[in-house]
Amino acid sequence: MRFLLVLTFLVVPVLEVLVLIQVGQVIGGWTTLALLLAGGLLGSWIVRREGRRAWRNLQSALQSGRMPDRELAGGGLTLVGGTLLLIPGFLSDVLGVLCLLPFTRPVVRRLGAWFFARRVRTIMARNAAGAGLGSPFGDGSPFDVLRDAGRPPGSGPILHGEVIRDEPAASEGAAGPRSLTDR
Repeated sequence: MRFLLVLTFLVVPVLEVLVLIQVGQVIGGWTTLALLLAGGLLGSWIVRREGRRAWRNLQSALQSGRMPDRELAGGGLTLVGGTLLLIPGFLSDVLGVLCLLPFTRPVVRRLGAWFFARRVRTIMARNAAGAGLGSPFGDGSPFDVLRDAGRPPGSGPILHGEVIRDEPAASEGAAGPRSLTDR
């Protein structure tokens, strides 16, 4: 996964620059710049419109008492699509538009659900094989708390120690609480 991320952050900007150069050679530099600006303006308008729609859908789902999973996915796709449209480049604009348009969003949502389900299965298989302690981020991660959230009380690690209770002030006299060395 790390290799894929590094490859993405290295290859995608190079591809964006290559496409910008090619488009600029075909239609001219000023026209290319105008297209990039128009894409950004169009993207911000679509994000505003679709963001409001996603917010209304989320509120209506919450008011009706059902889990807003589809609405949250739609809001996430709106955020991703808007971010991609604001990045200068034609490839990111195409992906951003695919995330934002109402008739392509269900396809992108299904692809995202497939990818995340596959990723979760991979992590679960790795953890079942003993490669990790349940956290996809490594041992001792703050996300280990999320992993342990579903466990019943008392099933966690055993901590050995001593319980010290403060006694009421009446048994200690007027001197106040005793120190830990007096116990």
